Amino acid sequence: MGIRFPPPGGDKVTTQNPPATLFIDGAWVPASDGKTRTISCPADGSFVAEVSEGTREDAERAIAAARRAFDGGAWASVPAPQRGDFLLRVAAELRARKDEFARAETMDTGKRLVESEIDMDDIADCFEYFGKLAGQNAGRIVDADNPGVVSRISYEPVGVCALISPWNYPLLQAAWKIAPAIGAGCSFVLKPSELTPSTAILMMDVLERLGLPQGVANLVLGPGAVVGAPLSESPDVDMVSFTGGLETGRIIAASAAGTVKKVALELGGKNPNIIFADADFDAALDNALNGAFVHSGQVCSAGARLLVEEPIAERFVDELVRRAGQIRLGGPFDPESETGPLISAAHRDKVTAYVRKGVEEGARVRCGGAWGEGDLEQGFYYTPTVLDRVTRGSSVLVDEAFGPVVTVETFNGEDEAVELGNDTHYGLAGAVWSQDAGKGQRVAARLRHGTIWINDFHPYLPQAEWGGYGQSGVGRELGPTGFSEYQEAKHIYHNIDPAVTGWFDARIEEESA
Repeated sequence: MGIRFPPPGGDKVTTQNPPATLFIDGAWVPASDGKTRTISCPADGSFVAEVSEGTREDAERAIAAARRAFDGGAWASVPAPQRGDFLLRVAAELRARKDEFARAETMDTGKRLVESEIDMDDIADCFEYFGKLAGQNAGRIVDADNPGVVSRISYEPVGVCALISPWNYPLLQAAWKIAPAIGAGCSFVLKPSELTPSTAILMMDVLERLGLPQGVANLVLGPGAVVGAPLSESPDVDMVSFTGGLETGRIIAASAAGTVKKVALELGGKNPNIIFADADFDAALDNALNGAFVHSGQVCSAGARLLVEEPIAERFVDELVRRAGQIRLGGPFDPESETGPLISAAHRDKVTAYVRKGVEEGARVRCGGAWGEGDLEQGFYYTPTVLDRVTRGSSVLVDEAFGPVVTVETFNGEDEAVELGNDTHYGLAGAVWSQDAGKGQRVAARLRHGTIWINDFHPYLPQAEWGGYGQSGVGRELGPTGFSEYQEAKHIYHNIDPAVTGWFDARIEEESA
């Protein structure tokens, strides 16, 4: 790979000059112009790695390699059960190298090591799920209502896929794309966030070592405007899967429209966490904290909108504020840390501006709203923040903070809870808290979001579809539907007893006469 990652607190690791961290057509290569990017840990600014900063030419070379591999049948022609077995081997390798992967992820993102370790387990589970699914998707027979016809639907790989993943869960979000792409028989070009490339590099190392054919998996590093744009524009790319911000998603959708390629977009959310007065108070409170502040709120499904029923609102919010003020910020290897930094100075500035604008619009900061101090000043920390007195339509209710900020709204009854919960142009996820099972199911059925938790927050399953309504995106990841995003359905109609139709016989006889 031409790169090694230092231990926490370790010295800068020398890499070959320039580093060869692009993986194109089965080879590790430097950027075509030799440029590099230094990756630093958001927790303290320490050196993580020096990696290649790719160019448009590099992206085009990767696309060409993926196209050749797919058209040549290097992987697409491999029987589906064997592709599934390959994914199971990937899962086993990830489990064997869990510590290495988790540490690299933590250094890139600044998140606590324990969180990265959990992510690695989830990633291995994802590869296992798609590994088992790949060999079970043999198509189906269609009843043609004709004994002389055999009609069937076959599922074939969509082709060359561009996989563009974000920085908050770098390898997890990439795995949701890589695993079904490989299982379906596609070839691909992966472009991770330029801020968090380390585990993507390690993943390519795994795929290479396990013998994935040359050109099937390709990796380009660099900013979206440079190496991402060709992936959505190229006529040699058949499908784009993107997870990230709404504005970038719109650009990708517009670029992909030029060649009418398949698109799957997961673009974030503004997720309501609805607490009814009859909820288990302690469980709802604990999960409201988790929903809003895990990974410093840098989660697409974060419970950033807290909706509390009036009878318990004052007590619930007061306790939320008290508990949020006690959350301990710290570095990824600090055993007492409960949450970590934001990804960058620019992102911290964005969250700061978001809160400031909310205050200008009348919101009140009940706790937080400040940068980390003292030992935290070297990192990009922002204290867990609770905003109340927010007015409907204000920017903090409409826009996604993607940071440790939760807003508070109150309601009375199911109808108002649903009205407020659906008052967003996003529609990714939401939660309902009530000890009345019927109420929980009724409200869940009326909420226009892709995932609804009842008396829980944040869990997902590899076998259950993930994605959103509205401007949270199009398509789904995970589950059988997530697998089908990487396939095309083909109808094969086989007449085993062909005969003359006689449709034009009368006209032919008349002309002959």
